[in-house]
Amino acid sequence: MPVSPRRREARRPTADARLADALRAHILGGALAPGAPLREEEIARAYDVSRHTVRAALAALGAERLVQLVPYAGARVSALDDVDLQGLQQLRAALESEAVRLVADTHGTLWPEVLRAPIDAAIDELADAEARADWPATIRAHAAVHRAIVAAAENPRISEVHAALESEVLLLLTHVRPHYAPGALAAEHRAYLDELRRDGGAAVRAHLEHSTELIRAARGGPAPQAV
Repeated sequence: MPVSPRRREARRPTADARLADALRAHILGGALAPGAPLREEEIARAYDVSRHTVRAALAALGAERLVQLVPYAGARVSALDDVDLQGLQQLRAALESEAVRLVADTHGTLWPEVLRAPIDAAIDELADAEARADWPATIRAHAAVHRAIVAAAENPRISEVHAALESEVLLLLTHVRPHYAPGALAAEHRAYLDELRRDGGAAVRAHLEHSTELIRAARGGPAPQAV
């Protein structure tokens, strides 16, 4: 049955959703630094939209924690401190550990090919991005690897909550580049997949604790600890 023009129109992104997409791309592309102010009037003029549309777009980005909305002070690009980093990584560990446990409950250590294939494909994309020395593509591919691992649990609610953290992780890594030798991330995640099958949640926690230390070191914090 043909879709009516009215229904097609209803499926188009709203003005605030389009604006949120544009601002998100600028933030995650590094054009807007952490702490940069986001002034309603300037954005409305630049994108030829109403301030109501700007407020709705900023609220959506605030829900993703890409933007901080400060009463009486306006909006600014989020800047994650060490407390934010620790909390974000702990929440990721809880979700990913539970996802891995669910896979183990169903399949034991022998994850079937149908579960491994999307993860392996995501790691291949990660390797390709690293080979091109494309950091923005690398961090997106890295996020896709972890997203595929969580998806293996086949629990939509866990996947939904995990996906909601992705923008925050991308924002952090856009402006902080931990030291990895070329190709090291893909190799690390191939080994990580085997560790997940063998050690479950313990492997998740060790992996994320290690990445937290690398990020802290890249930000000028304490040196990473050996794991």
